[in-house]
Amino acid sequence: MKKLFFLFFLSSFLLTGCALFPEEEGEFDEFAKCLNSTGAKMYGTEWCGHCKDQKERFGISFQHVDYIDCDKTKQVCTSAGIKGYPTWIIDGEAYPGARQLSELAELSGCELE
Repeated sequence: MKKLFFLFFLSSFLLTGCALFPEEEGEFDEFAKCLNSTGAKMYGTEWCGHCKDQKERFGISFQHVDYIDCDKTKQVCTSAGIKGYPTWIIDGEAYPGARQLSELAELSGCELE
């Protein structure tokens, strides 16, 4: 009986997408969502140290950034003219290198709280 209950609980947990645990909110969620809504994109790779630094500036809020991994989608990055990492594309302009969040706010028009 205990095994049956455990299996039922486990399957319910997995099917609900772990809904027992609320999604953690980040300090810059609204800012990251705004960047995403304006079409801003960050191109990078997982091995790039500057990309890692850029992600860390957002913290958990980076999950809301439109991030393109150029190791996984090389053709997309080549077509976008990406030559280095990270590169932000904001309003059709390329901005290579890691950027301060305040600079991304200025470039995108998104409010940084």
